[in-house]
Amino acid sequence: MTEAGVTGAAELSPLQRAIIEIRELRARLQSAERRAARASEPIAIVGAGVRLPGGVTDLDSYWDLLVDGRSAIGEVPRDRWDIDEWYADDPDTPGRMATRYGGFLDDVACFDAEFFGISPREAVQMDPQQRIVLEVAWEALEHAGIPVAGLFGSDVGVYLGLTNSDYGRMLLADPEAIDTYTGTGSFASVAAGRLAYVLGVTGPALTVDTACSSSLVAVHLAAEALRRGECSAALAGGVGLLLAPELTVNFSMARMMAPDGRCKTFDAAADGYVRSEGCGVVVLKRLGDALTAGDTIHAVVLGSAINQDGRSGGLTAPNGPSQERVIAAAVAQAGVDPTDIGYVEAHGTGTPLGDPIEVGALGRALCRGRTADHPLLLGSMKTNLGHLEGAAGIAGLLKVVLMLRHGVVPPHLHLESLNPHIASLALPIDVPRVATEWPATDGTRLAGVSSFGISGTNAHVVLGAAPHAVPTAAPARDRPYHVMAWSAADEAALRDLAGRYAALLERRPELAWADVA
Repeated sequence: MTEAGVTGAAELSPLQRAIIEIRELRARLQSAERRAARASEPIAIVGAGVRLPGGVTDLDSYWDLLVDGRSAIGEVPRDRWDIDEWYADDPDTPGRMATRYGGFLDDVACFDAEFFGISPREAVQMDPQQRIVLEVAWEALEHAGIPVAGLFGSDVGVYLGLTNSDYGRMLLADPEAIDTYTGTGSFASVAAGRLAYVLGVTGPALTVDTACSSSLVAVHLAAEALRRGECSAALAGGVGLLLAPELTVNFSMARMMAPDGRCKTFDAAADGYVRSEGCGVVVLKRLGDALTAGDTIHAVVLGSAINQDGRSGGLTAPNGPSQERVIAAAVAQAGVDPTDIGYVEAHGTGTPLGDPIEVGALGRALCRGRTADHPLLLGSMKTNLGHLEGAAGIAGLLKVVLMLRHGVVPPHLHLESLNPHIASLALPIDVPRVATEWPATDGTRLAGVSSFGISGTNAHVVLGAAPHAVPTAAPARDRPYHVMAWSAADEAALRDLAGRYAALLERRPELAWADVA
């Protein structure tokens, strides 16, 4: 402050100084209130891309698989590894795996490198996980109606769960195959960095590895960054591909693999899980920003939390109290009553130890005061898809997004007899085995999604339905003709896009051309 300013302030009367102080306090209070409001602001999911086993290439095909109660698990395809050479009945057989099954995508080799401005030589050295992330993230932005060209230089963030390094190990096994692109092609950190580079976005970009909880932790970190104002929008999700057999051998010897390839979550016969692969990405915005922009909102992240098991029964053993605390923390941030959570998409790997511990934690966190006529509904997409490991959390989250859209709980597969350790808890829970209408509480539906890492890092997210849109006036005149504007990088891609629209209209005859356009 200058000498004149000091002199001027000294000449103010006590009343004038009091008025200035009141104004300053009011401004600080308003600023604090804005920060507090932003700290708990819901996060809107405005777009999504997904690639999962069973021919799932978008949300509609994912819902069809879930509601039809189909399993996407099959025998290991020959283009991955020769299962006859790698299989043995005895899990203790050195160098062999005790399962013939997994959940695999139809094609992970094909990649349009030119579309993303990548040379063929560099593309060969790129982990297919990096390639598929580019594709699915692009599709998520298209689903959100966000032009990619308009993102250049924006503060969009990228948060990506990735745990597998099969391709990097394969490349480094042959020193003569190493070239200048091998490092950037295989480093996990580059998966998020490359996506940010291709899009030209400058917000935070990081790859997360907390094992099985990676992609849900990524969603939590993205939501928190949005609330802190570190980015104006974010891409969050996860990817995992099974390209080599060695880790499955390891998990077989650790007795983690179900020999029959069925993830029998909550069942008395649960004996392990089946490995699977896939990718999912969501586009996130602060709810207020999404409403202002007129975005289509598919669901809302109301709260989320992460924590750690710490010292439990073993490095990889689940910790029930930690799971209870992370669920309670997410519910508290969401500002909802625990008994209003109607459904939880469980981590649910189908292990005889993990399932009862998880259900017990859910009971303590969400079932106090809950009555038998208002049970907590449980399910796990792992019974359909297997365990996607680093991408499991995002696959579970997208399942709940679809459930909120349709108001239906898909059937939970492979449940014949409830695990007696779960039954003995006598909790007000229900695991629907057929497609079941999801009852609304006071006109709303709330759900939780859990994902617990073998690393001990736990994540839980609370989701709610999108806000009701304000009805718009009907058009003043009938529109018998509609123009569909399609664009693509080349003629072949344009024809493929037209074919996908035709398939959509054939699959969904109730859709009007105007709605699709």
